[in-house]
Amino acid sequence: MRIALEAQAVRALMRDWFLLCSLSTGTLGSSREARALRQGIQVTIAPVILVVEDDRRLAHVVEMALQNEGYHTIDVSTGQCAITEVRTRNPDLVLLDLGLPDIDGLALLPTIRANSAAPIMIVSGRGDAMQRVRALDSGADDYLMKPFSLPELVARVRAILRSHARVAGGDAITVSFGDYTLDFVARRLLHGEHQVPLSITEFKLLATLARHPDRMVSADTLLKETWGAAYQHKRGYVRVYMHALRRKLESDPSRPQFLVNEPGLGYRLNISGG
Repeated sequence: MRIALEAQAVRALMRDWFLLCSLSTGTLGSSREARALRQGIQVTIAPVILVVEDDRRLAHVVEMALQNEGYHTIDVSTGQCAITEVRTRNPDLVLLDLGLPDIDGLALLPTIRANSAAPIMIVSGRGDAMQRVRALDSGADDYLMKPFSLPELVARVRAILRSHARVAGGDAITVSFGDYTLDFVARRLLHGEHQVPLSITEFKLLATLARHPDRMVSADTLLKETWGAAYQHKRGYVRVYMHALRRKLESDPSRPQFLVNEPGLGYRLNISGG
């Protein structure tokens, strides 16, 4: 069983690296990120936004607006599909319509919150004050009324992601260890002045450790925060990706200075040098 799980993790890592290498070499097209990487310009690891909207036309418009701003999007039209994506894709933000065909959005909020720490923005035509209060009390972080302007939607997305990054990283928006600096808001890792190329998964894994500097983080916590609640028993993923991170960050991966493992307890990002 352990061998099978680690084989799955290796395949996932290879997919991540194919996308990252394709981006850096430009084989995925002439995106802004590809051009920037080829020119040696620092780029942001784009947040993933889950759009839960049963109005197909509106969902398409919202996705296009977000993608034009550099975000990655996932689009679903039912509450059940939203739960699956939250548990397996671990998005950075959820845009949630309340009038879904299978599950009322208000009833869906606690389930999303139980499976993810990602901020949730309600996008709904329900305008009375009590609906907004119920949504915010049930775990939503923001409420945007329909109809709305796309510039306002994008501005609110930027604000909520920026705020969540600051909260997740504590008062500081960066964590430094050795010659490395991890920026929670810009979503990038620098070694001196040079950006270290990380996949989305590698960034999330490192950021989870960086939110608890010098403290042991269990494999279960790393799995939930990086991959999603559905992966909490697949510990081989953590071992494989941690090995990949050590090869990028450690001068001697076999004797790690920063990414420390204590068998049976978990992993720790060592920022104090002890």
